[in-house]
Amino acid sequence: MQPHQLSSGDVIADRRADYARMLEEGGEPEAAAELMEQALELVPGWATGWYRLATYLEKAGRADAAIGAYRKTLALDPEDIFGATLKLALLGDAATPDRPPSRYVERLFDDYADRFESALVEKLDYSVPQKLAALIASTGRRYEHAVDLGCGTGLLGPEIRANVDRLEGFDLSQNMLAKAADKRLYDSLAQADLSLAPDLSGVFADAARHRADLVTAADVLMYLGNLESVFAIVGDLAASGADFAFSVEDAGEGEGFHLAPSLRYAHSEAYVRTLLACHGFQILKIVKSVIRKDGGKPVSGILFLTQKPA
Repeated sequence: MQPHQLSSGDVIADRRADYARMLEEGGEPEAAAELMEQALELVPGWATGWYRLATYLEKAGRADAAIGAYRKTLALDPEDIFGATLKLALLGDAATPDRPPSRYVERLFDDYADRFESALVEKLDYSVPQKLAALIASTGRRYEHAVDLGCGTGLLGPEIRANVDRLEGFDLSQNMLAKAADKRLYDSLAQADLSLAPDLSGVFADAARHRADLVTAADVLMYLGNLESVFAIVGDLAASGADFAFSVEDAGEGEGFHLAPSLRYAHSEAYVRTLLACHGFQILKIVKSVIRKDGGKPVSGILFLTQKPA
């Protein structure tokens, strides 16, 4: 049994952990933390248990104790599938990482795939695919070859398919790719890690550089902090005259990006403008809009339509 697995491998510890979860859901995080500590006395090497304990302690207002539990989680799970490094950064115990752990993002969306569309569209008023597609349509172009980076379950595909001859999709999560395949809209789908350099990302494993006259990234850049790697990938993907359309969560004033309590990154317009200029893209249009809800509150985003000069 791996230390990150959801079951501890101990029946009594699992039972206590289940009771702890019910207490937390009932609004008693302090009691939940106490019971979780009892469970971990039986299975001290259970990373999932330490992560749960950390979240209960954090909700109970015990930040120092939560930091200790997140550190223990990370020690037991160096790949950091729970994103403990992000939590430690938000609690002021570590510097904000340039990007989240790839295994954390992969696991997050593998677990989320089955309910992803209903949660986003029906509950969170997610509107990026429609708004980004409208920006793309405003060019009046028909595209020979489009590449949808971070395609997820393929929500953008139906919005742009009619104006695209060939459509590729890439995502880090195999479960999300399987959902996209069910739509039968993409000509090819493959796994890729946008946090890596172009040669290592997977985007060019079986296909040529400079093959796309449209590149899209809808609601994916907020799961990356430093966007240098993804802009390098796009630069290598885009043919001369290609359009690049994408969205970010709006960080407001400033020159960089920050990690939000949602564990997503927000980027400033100035930061994105600098990267676009460095990679040779011209801005055609910028639209600022509410792109989703989070905790019942609107999340502001920025949609960009840009072009690589011919």
